[in-house]
Amino acid sequence: MSLRFEEIDWRETPIGDISLRRRRHPATGEDVYEVKLDDEFLMSSLFTAGEIALAELGLAGLPDVRLDVAVGGLGLGYTARAALDDPRTGTLTVIDALAEVIDWHQRGLVPLGTALTSDPRCRLVHGDFFTMAADPGGLDPTTPGRRFHAVLLDIDHSPGHVLNPRHAAFYRPAGLRALATHLHPDGVFALWSNDPPDEQFTSALADAFAAPRAHVVTFDNPLQGGTATNTVYVAHKR
Repeated sequence: MSLRFEEIDWRETPIGDISLRRRRHPATGEDVYEVKLDDEFLMSSLFTAGEIALAELGLAGLPDVRLDVAVGGLGLGYTARAALDDPRTGTLTVIDALAEVIDWHQRGLVPLGTALTSDPRCRLVHGDFFTMAADPGGLDPTTPGRRFHAVLLDIDHSPGHVLNPRHAAFYRPAGLRALATHLHPDGVFALWSNDPPDEQFTSALADAFAAPRAHVVTFDNPLQGGTATNTVYVAHKR
């Protein structure tokens, strides 16, 4: 049995102090992993339905071919793991701006770390997704101009609640159009958001992609004794 609470790692980063914590759930006795940036919670292994749905909904409408998938934001790895669970996924490129988060996975400090790093289809890339998305070189530093069948993004809390002000430009039409150049024809962009569907962002999506749709994902919230929701936006390249 683990300790009731343990801070597994703590690091200073350019965007703040990041920590990985593990605590024992009082009701189930299971280990819950949490990531905090300064005093703000970024993610928890207690709430993964939205991250998993991001991969499932993003890949659902793609053809039955070998897929090249990119994920922006590694976190605890649940979106990446769900993408690898799709048998069509041939390669998975996961981009994270924090080398510390990649290191947690490589050292097996998080539950999914070993599964991701031992899968030959999966490559963890240290880089700034937003800078790469705006660059003609694209999302794979080893293959400039490479295109993907799907790009799945889970970094900011929502298009209106970003972790860094520099990210805001990505969620506008010009930023989304730049991302679309890194997709194959009929490729998919999918985005996780902690907020309800945002008509202003859906309109920006429609400027760059075809038929954007906001899916509301509902899941149990044992901390509040009810349910909670995330939003997953899915849009196809024209």
